Amino acid sequence: MNKIAQKVPQGNNGKTEVKGKKSVVREWLDAIVFAVIAATIIRALFLEAFMIPTPSMERSLLVGDYLFVSKFHYGTRTPQTPLQIPLTFQKIWGTEIPAYLEWIDLPMFRLPGFSEIRRNDPVVFNVPHDLENPVDMRTYYIKRCVGIAGDTLKINNQQVYINGVPAETKPGMQSSYFLKTSQVINQKVFKRNKITDIYRAEGGYVVQTTAATAEKLKVLGFIEAIEPIIYEKGVAYGAAYFNESGFNHWNIDNFGPLYIPEAGASLEVNEQFIANYGHLVKHYEHHHEVEVKEDKLFIEGQEIKRYTFQQDYFFMMGDNRHNSLDSREWGFVPMDHIVGKALITWWSVDEQESFANILDKIRWNRIFRGIE
Repeated sequence: MNKIAQKVPQGNNGKTEVKGKKSVVREWLDAIVFAVIAATIIRALFLEAFMIPTPSMERSLLVGDYLFVSKFHYGTRTPQTPLQIPLTFQKIWGTEIPAYLEWIDLPMFRLPGFSEIRRNDPVVFNVPHDLENPVDMRTYYIKRCVGIAGDTLKINNQQVYINGVPAETKPGMQSSYFLKTSQVINQKVFKRNKITDIYRAEGGYVVQTTAATAEKLKVLGFIEAIEPIIYEKGVAYGAAYFNESGFNHWNIDNFGPLYIPEAGASLEVNEQFIANYGHLVKHYEHHHEVEVKEDKLFIEGQEIKRYTFQQDYFFMMGDNRHNSLDSREWGFVPMDHIVGKALITWWSVDEQESFANILDKIRWNRIFRGIE
């Protein structure tokens, strides 16, 4: 039996070593190791794939969309918890066993990026209120950045204002509408108009849809009226983070005005500061000891009467404005929680089409579609 061998010179003594060819198993093992290492480096530094599991960004992004997110747009973060099983997140697949160890807890730095975070960017970030995990192991969210550091944001009857100017309204933005009707509406009507969030109410239906679709529905003979649902000023609904102290009385449709902190900006510490920024200083500004007593702030035991912010913050909202847990509910997103910018939808599957075959479930018109 012939054996393929390679002679490799060893030093100057003229001896040779016979080195056998790698087995098929060894070649496959080397290829898998190389692929895992390459995928881990690409995922850590450049691009990462994410899937949309909830309707908070509809109709801009749909449940079942798969995205590529650029980490180098805003600058890649160095890891805080480097001891992690490659290609996992939080838990080992199919178990409740943590996929990372906190034996090494490093300070995070951000490498230079080529773009600042801009208003209306679709941004992926680690959700701030997931305080049980290290920053880079916190749950991922995707929302639209409606306010950047240094802005003052206000919402008046659902219209967002930035620094006193009405913010741009994206065509796919959804909100709640009441469809007044005495009839039972065929589900095909909702499907034809791409309405998936529906529930029956007294005198009609409550749906999540766009303003353009609401106008189309008005002409249907069996719909008596369509009315936007808006929570009036003073009505408590959402905004728990900012209303907890009792100082504010905001809701998701009437909110603010609220200053979005910028690194280096200073504010006087008072009751309003504690209501809007006390939690932020305690959990995201990297102080060792923070204590809030009524309208007073203490850091390392010393009372602070004017506070200077250590990093930039951002205000994120979902495009499905009445079906999104976002900054109105849980507060600001710190710069060190920013992961990257969503670039394209590379795959999309409609899992709600449970009886359709796989080809009918695929949303072909969304594959490799840029995200606005």
